[in-house]
Amino acid sequence: MESPLIQLLVLAGIAVFLILRLKNVLGTREGFEKPPLPKSNGRADRAGFEVIEGGPDQDITDHVDESSPQAKALSAMKRVEQSFSVSDFVQGSRGAYEMILMGFEKGELDNIQPFMSEEIFDSFVDAVAHREDQGLTIEAEFIGVRETTVVDAQFDEAQSRAEITMRFVAELTSVVRDRGGDIVEGDAKKVKRQKDTWTFARNMGTDDPNWHLVATDA
Repeated sequence: MESPLIQLLVLAGIAVFLILRLKNVLGTREGFEKPPLPKSNGRADRAGFEVIEGGPDQDITDHVDESSPQAKALSAMKRVEQSFSVSDFVQGSRGAYEMILMGFEKGELDNIQPFMSEEIFDSFVDAVAHREDQGLTIEAEFIGVRETTVVDAQFDEAQSRAEITMRFVAELTSVVRDRGGDIVEGDAKKVKRQKDTWTFARNMGTDDPNWHLVATDA
């Protein structure tokens, strides 16, 4: 009969062998190994801040007060057309303002007609024609838009018609010359500040992405 001591040594050797095999299979934790991340409950973002569902839309609150009627109208527009961005509209309105304003100043209306309502376009045509009848021409240079503000926003849900009123403060140089080329108004070297309030309209959810100028107020 084998000695109990020999049996104990054999069992101990088997145990050591099994432990070594397990370490090879499972691996060991090193000092620089990252600890396991805690399970997310779906209420925290990557930076560790709590995500509040249904919070304010910054695309809207960057331009109007959160509790204002304008904010509610803009939110309704976005529900009808999810791709609509207030910030993109504001940026686009700046470009439209410069294009339409300078087209009117220079009397070049054909290129800006698609961006105006028929009523506004007709009023521009009449103003330019009256200017030409008097033999007046305008030389203008646009410097830039210094302020752009959302003044009002309205949305007719029944017709999906949106109207956004913008306030622009621009700087430009402008002179008016008579038939002889003499300056009758303005100074080519003096920058003037011009303030305009324009309203743009569009039917949301349609294939036509263009907003149209429907009202002006200096």
